[in-house]
Amino acid sequence: MNVQFKKGVLELCVLVLVAQEDRYGYELVAIISEKFHIAEGTVYPLLRRLTIEGFFTTYLAESPEGPPRKYYQLTEKGRTYMNDLVMEWRIFTRGVNQIIEEGIGL
Repeated sequence: MNVQFKKGVLELCVLVLVAQEDRYGYELVAIISEKFHIAEGTVYPLLRRLTIEGFFTTYLAESPEGPPRKYYQLTEKGRTYMNDLVMEWRIFTRGVNQIIEEGIGL
């Protein structure tokens, strides 16, 4: 998949997955990687930025498999931002799909 496509949707995917439930970094990588390939190192800078911007809070929780894990939790500010991005995504994809259908009939 085109790298620019992935970069454009990764933030939205992370926000939506954390909205479902609190998650830790590697868990996000694993879930997203089931849908499309991403490098593990791309998620952590994004998580850090979204936390600094106030969209996530974090906490540590014990893990049955090693050291404690840092979990990310969506804030109200994050939920508002996610909802805005989802709306923008739906408008964007609707327009792109219309162009494709009109252009090549798929």
